[in-house]
Amino acid sequence: MKSLDVPRLEPRLGGPTFALGDRLRRFVWSVCWRLLGAWTPRPFHRWRRLVLLAFGARIDPTARVYGQTTIWWPPHLTVGRHAVIAPGVTCYNVVPVAISDFAVVSQGAHLCTGTHDVDDARFPLRARPIVIGAQAWVAAEAFVGPGVTVGEGAVLGARGVAFRDLDSWMIYAGNPARKLRERTRFLPPQG
Repeated sequence: MKSLDVPRLEPRLGGPTFALGDRLRRFVWSVCWRLLGAWTPRPFHRWRRLVLLAFGARIDPTARVYGQTTIWWPPHLTVGRHAVIAPGVTCYNVVPVAISDFAVVSQGAHLCTGTHDVDDARFPLRARPIVIGAQAWVAAEAFVGPGVTVGEGAVLGARGVAFRDLDSWMIYAGNPARKLRERTRFLPPQG
């Protein structure tokens, strides 16, 4: 029998970006999240936290993660004290995403750690971590791109798009995000 010369599958040719084992682990995670977390009532934060912890996330007991979120891979997620991931958030965390103490990621926001190298014929995935600083706010439907650090106390306004780091205690809006003004500094609540 003659051997067929089958080209290596590449993303640009419809091939997978991740190995089969990775895809199977993510499949198990996504099924478990849909069955055990995604549909749960709003106040079930502790239950959703337990499901995420079982899959390797690091989440403070006071943090709140809502059910209607999409979290790509829990072991790459760290959520600090009193931080919030609101309903409808997409966390495409191919590499780590850290949401610091008292930070809020509002409904419909998208945290995206991965992109593809459009200048490489193989179209490989390029991923860089995201950090949301303490007391920062990523407002509704905002987009935070790969490698971005949203500084402490910074605000990315609704539907804003950040592809560069946002300075601490500054307010940004627009696409691309532009610095609007300084934010009033305050101490986090005690507790």
